[in-house]
Amino acid sequence: MPGSGADLELYREKFRRRLPDSLDELRGPTEGIVRPPATVVWSGLRAFDLGDERLRVSLYRTVLAEGVRGDLPALLNREILLRLWPTLRTLTSDTIRGVWETEFPELRALADVPPDRPPARRDTDVA
Repeated sequence: MPGSGADLELYREKFRRRLPDSLDELRGPTEGIVRPPATVVWSGLRAFDLGDERLRVSLYRTVLAEGVRGDLPALLNREILLRLWPTLRTLTSDTIRGVWETEFPELRALADVPPDRPPARRDTDVA
C-alpha cells in the first residue's frame, strides 16, 4: 500500500476512475454461475455460484478490488451490492470502502448496519 500522501491520493484515484456514474448502472447477474474475465480473477477460483452466499461475497469483494470500469456494470448488481455492503465494507480496504462510500451516499448510509454473520462453511467448500 502506498506510503506518502501523494501516493495514497494516486491509489484512491485509481479506484475513483473505475466507479460507475450511478449504482443504477450495476446490472450484473443476480443468479447462476459467474465467470469473471482473467483480468479480474487470474488464479484460484474462477467461477462463482451466486446462489452460494460465500461465493457471492467473494465475487463482489474481488470485483471491487480488481475490476475495471467496464467490469463493474457487467459483474455487479445494484440490489445485491446494497444488500451485501455492510459485510463487504468490512472485507475491503479502507481506500476502496472510502471511495465507494464518498461517491455513493446510499452505501455510506449503510455504514452503521451490522454485517451479516458469515454463512457456515459447508463440507463441500474447497479451501
